Amino acid sequence: MKKITYICLLLCLIGCNKTVSTHTTSPQITFCADSAYRYIQQQVAFGPRVPGTQAHTECALFLLEKLSDFGAQVVLQQGNMLNYAGENQDVFNVVGRFGESKQNGTILLCAHYDTRPWSDEEEEYDARFTPILGANDGASGVGVLLEIARQIGMMYSDTTKQTYLPAIEIVFFDCEDMGTPEFYTGIQREDTWCLGSQMWANEVVKQQRASLYQFGILLDMVGDPNAVFPKEFYSTQYARDYVAKVWKKAADLGYGRYFIQQDAFPITDDHYYVNTYAGIPCLDIIHYDARTNTGFANWWHTTQDDMQNISTATLQAVGDVVMACVLD
Repeated sequence: MKKITYICLLLCLIGCNKTVSTHTTSPQITFCADSAYRYIQQQVAFGPRVPGTQAHTECALFLLEKLSDFGAQVVLQQGNMLNYAGENQDVFNVVGRFGESKQNGTILLCAHYDTRPWSDEEEEYDARFTPILGANDGASGVGVLLEIARQIGMMYSDTTKQTYLPAIEIVFFDCEDMGTPEFYTGIQREDTWCLGSQMWANEVVKQQRASLYQFGILLDMVGDPNAVFPKEFYSTQYARDYVAKVWKKAADLGYGRYFIQQDAFPITDDHYYVNTYAGIPCLDIIHYDARTNTGFANWWHTTQDDMQNISTATLQAVGDVVMACVLD
């Protein structure tokens, strides 16, 4: 892997209207599912955000602009990793930081913004070479975190509250979904998924910053109307106490139908490398469906991953729980 460089960007600010929701996670902050939904729509409007395409670049710029607009210190982490075919793959992680990082005090919130170049779970072979829109697999987690960033930014703009707020780092990982396609017949390489989180975690270790983080929460596929979030294996293995905290908070808020008290099989997702490479306890809130052959929804890695798979009720549940845990 080539040396990773950080490019600090000075971006034009863009406006964002404040919205109101009937669900609150604290007296000070309100999560708006309608706002998160619009952020998902905006990502999908770019088209498939496949690394190396114009849509991917436009989405990255959109994320940088929004985080800057919300008052975050914005950084673009740029580097490259070897992909499934052993070729150099450019990687661009988008990072937004609120507050001053302190020893074991920063909370990490993350999701991936790239989309799968192939619909390799389609039944028809020819359709498997179609890139996915990734409304749920990618855009949903990003949409929730953008709305959280908007709310956190408003709180940080109030100097009377800054002392009581935790430092928060939001990372939109790139190249999560560039893993080996089902139809590939070449040499099988390890760790071809989650290239952005691998790169980010390696840099954290290199810069000796891992001790700054208290814990992390990864969001992946968090918009489905019928979503359920069991306790994923790696999450409980590496971040058991934080899993208990999040699922208890969900139950207290009345969202037990989403955050179910069941265990799930290990899932190779960005949190795995945050845990194993950087040593930062990180849990995964991810929609898992044990009734399907893949363990995921029927639309997963197909051309059907569009806005029909996004529910504001599910977004509200996830947003409320995450924000309540961050501000607890």
